[in-house]
Amino acid sequence: MNKKKADKHGTPKDSHYARLRRAHREQNKPVERMQADDGTVRLYGLHTVREALLNPKRRKRRLLVTRNAWQRLDLAPSSLGELAVEQVDPRDIDAIVSADAVHQGVCLEADALTPQPLSKLVETSLLLVLDQVTDPHNVGAIMRSAVAFGAGALITTNRHSPTESGVLAKAASGALEHIDHITVRNLAEALEELKSLGFQTVGLDSDGPEPLESTFGEGRIALVLGAEGKGLRQKTRLTVDALARLDVPGAIRSLNVSNATAIALYAAHRHLTTKD
Repeated sequence: MNKKKADKHGTPKDSHYARLRRAHREQNKPVERMQADDGTVRLYGLHTVREALLNPKRRKRRLLVTRNAWQRLDLAPSSLGELAVEQVDPRDIDAIVSADAVHQGVCLEADALTPQPLSKLVETSLLLVLDQVTDPHNVGAIMRSAVAFGAGALITTNRHSPTESGVLAKAASGALEHIDHITVRNLAEALEELKSLGFQTVGLDSDGPEPLESTFGEGRIALVLGAEGKGLRQKTRLTVDALARLDVPGAIRSLNVSNATAIALYAAHRHLTTKD
C-alpha cells in the first residue's frame, strides 16, 4: 500500500525535479514566445522580416535588429517610415523568441495579416486547401511552393492547423507576405463555396482512382491535401469533385505532404497555362 502511494506521488525531491522540468518546457514553448502579450506576431529571420517590411499590407510595430543584421537587410531607412527601430544584441532577441529560433539578428513585431474572404477569390485560377496539416514547418514549406506556382490563396481549418506565427513565417521564408492564408471553420462548407465560385476541387489520395493530370477539367482548380499518415478526412473525400493520385515510378508511393504539394501544384499550373 505504502509502496504504491510512493510510486504514484513520488518523493519531495522527485516532485521538485518534475516542477523544474515543467517550468523548462513552459519557458521554451515556441508558439507562446512567438506571440506578444497584445496578440501581435513576432517574425524573425532575414528573408521573413525583409519581405514583411516591404509588404504595404503588413502593419509593423517594432523592429529589433543587430548592427550586422541591419547591414544584411540592406533596406533604406526611408522605406521603414515611422517604424520604431531598436539596435540590440543577439541575446536580446534570444530572450523573446523560442530558444531554438534561427533569428539571424532580426525580429519584427507586427500585426497578423488580414486575408480576404473566400468570396473574393475571383482573380485566381489556382488554390490550395489543407485538411488538418498541423506542422507549421510543413505548412510554411507548402506556402513557399504555393507562391512559386502562383496559387492565389492557402486555405486551412481553424482547428488542427497552425496559425500565423514566427515559426510558420520562418519556414515560409517570406512567402507569407505574398499569399492569402485563409482559415475556415467548416472545410466541407468551404469546398462547396469554392465549387460555387467555379473551382474544381481535387483531393489528393495515394489510392485515388485516376492520375492527377487526367482529372483536371476546363475551369479553375482547388487542390486539396490531407495530413501525412491520415490523409483526407472522410467528409472531405466525399465533398471534393474528384480524388486523384500522384503516379510515381519508384518503390515508395507516399511522399511528404510538402513534396506532394509541390508536384501537384506544378501539374495544375502546367495544365492551367497550357490549355487552349
